[in-house]
Amino acid sequence: MAKADVTVVLAHGAWADGSSWARVITALETEAIKVQAAPLPLTSLADDVAALSRSLDRTEGPVVLAGHAYAGAVIALARRARVKALVYIAALAPDEGEKVADVFYRLAPHPKAPKLAPDDNGLIWLPEDAFATAFAQNASAEDHAVLAAVQRPISLNCITVPAGRPLWKDVPSWYLIAEQDRMIVPETQRFMAERMKATIRTQAVDHTPSVTAPAAVADVIREAVRSVSGN
Repeated sequence: MAKADVTVVLAHGAWADGSSWARVITALETEAIKVQAAPLPLTSLADDVAALSRSLDRTEGPVVLAGHAYAGAVIALARRARVKALVYIAALAPDEGEKVADVFYRLAPHPKAPKLAPDDNGLIWLPEDAFATAFAQNASAEDHAVLAAVQRPISLNCITVPAGRPLWKDVPSWYLIAEQDRMIVPETQRFMAERMKATIRTQAVDHTPSVTAPAAVADVIREAVRSVSGN
């Protein structure tokens, strides 16, 4: 069991909120691992980093940050103090000077990937049917309904600004590659993970394994926690 002094802070991606981590949270807390889910506004990359910092301010001791999808860019810009490891769950990892959109659109999309466009407010919503066809195709109909109902749109300001120096250049990182991902091409995930020199774990899971394969996600996070705690 991991030491209780390590806190795991989870960051949700686009079209999701903290509830997307529910099954991972319960899996980790059965082992007495402290967990928080950071609420991100998805209004700009800077706003999301600031929101994550506020969540970090509520913790004490060493921290393991885990990000899903877009939130990979957010956790990489967190303050260095006390962050001892990063965990990427099918997540985007732009390098310094790159935009989130640069890595998201690096390769041709999956045939079932949704066509995305901003509305009049500059916000991108995921079409409701995309939760079943691309976002979490392995989830139940009940999960699809919840994911669609609680989705948060992402602003163009999150994906069109260059990122700063990423924290993965300075702290150990883990990366769960989702082989069945229809939102972020698995080959792009591997490219980013190898560029980061991350510890790579590969699973036959969809884009949102926190919902559809929480045990696999918890295993990777647990590995990072044990590395930090020495257990």
